[in-house]
Amino acid sequence: MNIEEANRTAVERMTAARPRLTGIAQAREVIPGMRDGLLLHAGPPIEWARMSGPLRGAVIGALIFEGLAHDEAGAVALVERGEVAFEPCHHHGAVGPMAGVISPSMKVYVVEDSTHGLRTFSNLNEGYGKVLRYGAFSDEVIAKLRWMNLTLAPILARAVDLLGGIDLRALIAEALHMGDEGHNRNKAGSLLFLKLLAPAIAGVAPHSKIQEEVLAFLGGNPLSVLNPVMAACKAMADAAHGVEGSTIVSAMARNGTDFGIRVSGLGDRWFTAPAQVPDGLYFPGFSSADANPDIGDSTITETAGLGAFAMAAAPAIVTFIGGTPQDAVNATLEMYEITAGEHPQFTIPALGFRGSPVGIDLRKVVELGITPRVNTGIAHRQAGVGQVGAGLVRPPMEIFEQALVAYAERYLDDGGG
Repeated sequence: MNIEEANRTAVERMTAARPRLTGIAQAREVIPGMRDGLLLHAGPPIEWARMSGPLRGAVIGALIFEGLAHDEAGAVALVERGEVAFEPCHHHGAVGPMAGVISPSMKVYVVEDSTHGLRTFSNLNEGYGKVLRYGAFSDEVIAKLRWMNLTLAPILARAVDLLGGIDLRALIAEALHMGDEGHNRNKAGSLLFLKLLAPAIAGVAPHSKIQEEVLAFLGGNPLSVLNPVMAACKAMADAAHGVEGSTIVSAMARNGTDFGIRVSGLGDRWFTAPAQVPDGLYFPGFSSADANPDIGDSTITETAGLGAFAMAAAPAIVTFIGGTPQDAVNATLEMYEITAGEHPQFTIPALGFRGSPVGIDLRKVVELGITPRVNTGIAHRQAGVGQVGAGLVRPPMEIFEQALVAYAERYLDDGGG
């Protein structure tokens, strides 16, 4: 077995992926294995007793949204009676930011990789403020979710169909040249998304009031493109998964309690350790004492060579997460040391259009003592308070060490090379 050859194959599959947004549909109709009574969540597997405040709050809100409970007490009772099942989004080809909760009735983006035929999914982004992904479940949160499901999603579905889909890889590549990094900073990408959708929305909206509502909602949300970008990155990373003998990381995810990774050549096993509290800038009135440990599936962007791996393309990100523009460049340069390739489509102007570092090699992580960098929002530890800051975090080295030991046990002890 040739590890380098296996890793080249994994990275080539990841970078050859061509994800396109092809539709918006109800989760139970398109997500494999989705069923009534099941809630998907961000990160590796976790049971109710170990869930953090934001994830518990999102579960409660999703059960109210589904009409299975009328209030917090009813939702908690439902869970404690064992009438709700929990599984990671990643187990169903899906990803969700922060708490990442997807329920059967929610509308989701459908992304298809035209190269490998994979389909992936993500929920719709709610914008800022009190939102389900941070664990809020007040009446206003549920009302917004229902408007998104009943008004926004059908308009988007018809618009995407009218356009014949949207090439997300091309959109991401252009956004990198306009100052995005694809994770915490998506201002350019969201405007490109709106630019593509706006004429189609104008054509399919039943009347001007709905047209105005939808365009205002998308235009006022600088994260509107994050969720389809995450689904695109999931498609890229999944294309690299399952390569025999590969040490390339194919998933990084957090559930607010644990940080977990999967490795291409090690099947669907998770390697986990306690999630860390990010270092960063806090909104007025908040500090690290208020912060929940890192949470969300959005680290799939770093897994695919975006986010902190592409920070050199987005110097303005430091006004949100802390540091200087040179720190952003240094972050990307450091990530080249632990990756197996450079993305031919995701190029960085500040580095002479060098491709972003892609394909985290767990051997290099352990050998060099350098863990991946991650850009992230910071959630309050209590459900429903919302975002309290943004910053940087690194996965615990322990998970890469665990994975390397498992790799040695599976391959090297059997005489592999």
